[in-house]
Amino acid sequence: MNKLALSTAVFALFLMSGCGNEGSSNTNAGGGAAVNSGSNNAEAADADTTASIVDNEAAFKHAISKDGTWIAAVLRSMTFSEELVVDGPFLHNGEPARKIALYTQDEDQDITDSFALTAPKLIIKSENTRLEGGIFIGDVYVEADGFTIVSATVRGNIYFADKQYLSTFHLGDQGIVSGSAKVQ
Repeated sequence: MNKLALSTAVFALFLMSGCGNEGSSNTNAGGGAAVNSGSNNAEAADADTTASIVDNEAAFKHAISKDGTWIAAVLRSMTFSEELVVDGPFLHNGEPARKIALYTQDEDQDITDSFALTAPKLIIKSENTRLEGGIFIGDVYVEADGFTIVSATVRGNIYFADKQYLSTFHLGDQGIVSGSAKVQ
């Protein structure tokens, strides 16, 4: 990794790790916030809310898993031959949230580079997942409320498992879907 990329990664980690601890009163030994899943289960799961800045496919898959982090930020374009699943309960500022950041940013939080994420399927099982920056190439299958696309492009279709998920979908600022968005 060259010095510029390393500096960008360190800076991005600094910015995003601060976001992960806001609004949390409990912290774990790793510096991330221990949070309640907010589910209806009697046994609530704790989740680490710090950022995961990744530059390889294995680290990305872990970051979006139920054992991952609330933010998965990439440092380069990535291609997968298998489906990807965003899963697990995470909180940010006391609300359910997940974020896939397909970009890097500078100290003023301006996007400095955007990346492509390619997979046959991206399955969204985490509430309030936000796809931000860059391009996702493939189809998205939404199985949770609050999926949002901001300053990103989906080159494919978005399929919602239920009308409720479609009704809570938000195509934000500069969000683009090249295919259709429908209940399937």
